[in-house]
Amino acid sequence: MAYYSIEICAGAGGQALGLEKAGFKHLELIEIDSNACNTLRFNRPNWKIIEGDICKYSPKPAIELDLLAGGVPCPPFSVAGKQLGSDDERDLFPEALRLVSELKPKAVMLENVRGILDSIFDEYRAKLIKSLEYLGYTTEWRLLNASDFGVSQLRPRVIFIAMRKDIAPHFFWPNPFNKKPPTVGELLYDLMAKNNWKNADWWKNNACDIAPTIVGGSKKHGGPDLGPTRARKAWASLGVDGKGIANDSPEKEFDGMPRLTVEMVARVQGFPADWIFTGSKTSKYRQVGNAFPPPVARTVGFQIKKALDMYYAFAKHKILERKFA
Repeated sequence: MAYYSIEICAGAGGQALGLEKAGFKHLELIEIDSNACNTLRFNRPNWKIIEGDICKYSPKPAIELDLLAGGVPCPPFSVAGKQLGSDDERDLFPEALRLVSELKPKAVMLENVRGILDSIFDEYRAKLIKSLEYLGYTTEWRLLNASDFGVSQLRPRVIFIAMRKDIAPHFFWPNPFNKKPPTVGELLYDLMAKNNWKNADWWKNNACDIAPTIVGGSKKHGGPDLGPTRARKAWASLGVDGKGIANDSPEKEFDGMPRLTVEMVARVQGFPADWIFTGSKTSKYRQVGNAFPPPVARTVGFQIKKALDMYYAFAKHKILERKFA
């Protein structure tokens, strides 16, 4: 059967794409960034994209909602910022709670940075859980590493799942894959060798680990790069210059450490090759860098779908039992 979702803070579609592959049909996607909205429209003209602030969003879907999903802004909880939590104007968990109250979805899936699990936010998380319990949901947090689900970077992210109490017993967190993801060299070799770069084979053999976590960068500061000093050192150990993003793959006679292109970074994030990002290079990179890796969203989304399947199967069985009792 079809399951329907609404996604807030949809970005460039990482979570939405993963949930689509898990079997969800998107009723609406809400995103404030115009470049990200253009990316969504370009790749999925059939999706209903609402460009605007979720604080002003009050949906009225014509059908019962199965899943409310989203990746609410990370800066209020990121260790790279001031960790202001509820005192940060970018904290949108309260808006997510408002929408849960209005929409009454069967399940909720929200993604954030690992910093939200720090002890400084213990009370904050407890209040969220209590609010959702009052609304009739069982809630749980789990830290998942993207590399456990086929993505060639560690990228630890906190996934927050709330299930309606009668459905919650059917939900189980996904187990890590048994197979390790490709190394950066294996993953990006064809793109690095696209212009017949003479050192492509050597680079592939030396880029023999998964990537450090891709960072999206701040809208307020500079152009695209692969992160602060520590991240750049990690990239340098893989033979990648993290000080910027290249326009194209290295030319045949290029010497030194190559930079990644937006296409390469998107592949590291787990996007399919046919997912096209729109806007300037800086905008494209930030859309990719801030995304939720589609393979992780697909894996968790599939577990939510299984829980819904089991719930309906169980309910049908109970109806038949009563009918023939």
